[in-house]
Amino acid sequence: MPDNSILSRLDGLKIKYEEIGQQMTDPEVIADVRKFIALNKEYKELEPIVHTSEKYHTALNNLAGAKEILATEKDEELREMARMEVSELEPAVAQMEEQIKLLLIPADPQDSKNAIVEIRGGTGGDEAAIFAGDLLRMYTKFVEKRGWKYEINSASEGSSGGFKEVVMKVTGDGVYGVLKYESGVHRVQRVPQTETQGRVHTSAASVAVLPEAEEFDLEINMNDVRKDIFCASGPGGQSVNTTYSAIRLTHIPTGIVVQCQDQKSQLKNFDKAFEELRTRIYNLEYQKYLDEIASKRKTMVSTGDRSAKIRTYNYPQGRVTDHRINLTLYNLAAVMDGDIQEIIDKLQVAENAERLRASEEN
Repeated sequence: MPDNSILSRLDGLKIKYEEIGQQMTDPEVIADVRKFIALNKEYKELEPIVHTSEKYHTALNNLAGAKEILATEKDEELREMARMEVSELEPAVAQMEEQIKLLLIPADPQDSKNAIVEIRGGTGGDEAAIFAGDLLRMYTKFVEKRGWKYEINSASEGSSGGFKEVVMKVTGDGVYGVLKYESGVHRVQRVPQTETQGRVHTSAASVAVLPEAEEFDLEINMNDVRKDIFCASGPGGQSVNTTYSAIRLTHIPTGIVVQCQDQKSQLKNFDKAFEELRTRIYNLEYQKYLDEIASKRKTMVSTGDRSAKIRTYNYPQGRVTDHRINLTLYNLAAVMDGDIQEIIDKLQVAENAERLRASEEN
């Protein structure tokens, strides 16, 4: 029997979807950029559930028709065809119901956003900075495989290679919803390049993934922002080192400081730094939302404590272990080459199961 509560919710969402589609053709709405963007976002979020709902209704009607034939038809050939249809449709309907239950759980509204990714070398000195550089390479390779784009906002290089800290912006479809699983402490076990005795050391780097705040998410009073201009340092040729193009912005009420020196143009550096500042201020509030979710769930796969150790990369054994879901893979070389989709897929499955349990308990 179909779940009537699911059917009524789906009917309600379809009406809402059609109403939003109508509203988006209204010239007054089109003229109000903020409202149009919000409606367009909601319309796109409802699209998958409305399409799945239509397939679900069709499958239910076909199933009812096949059962009707079984109950009333005398012709054995027709009955056999109906039996085959029922045996195919029943598991398909059950699968669609599970998919719909997941789609009915509100997604994190940030999932569709671009992301700011910050990687910092942690414990382990030079080796931690080298590992932070390895993680940056892993993510840029992954970003390229997904067809996304990235740009480096700022970087502080390590004395023996890698980075003490590097911040990049990743743009594309649903970036934050995928990369958010990477927030936390990443640990590496290997013989460092700087080690002469061949001993395995443990070092760490932290990764913070923030959903990028859009222009309409937050308004910043420019009187609250102090702007400092300075000479950029690091690679990039003479013009980088001799031009006052690097920008540092300080948000006085929160004390948040960001800087950008990637571009030769002061104006471009200001725009990138301002985007990052807006994101970091926005994330102060967003973190409260994450903490609230974390307090309600027994485990948190993708969010919550950014200081938690989430993954270990063991070079002597060629092993990667994700501690949140007790997943161990023996394909370290491929992972470090950006092949992390399998890990993210399994984390998403675990989180979906967690969200389903939480919704059924409420």
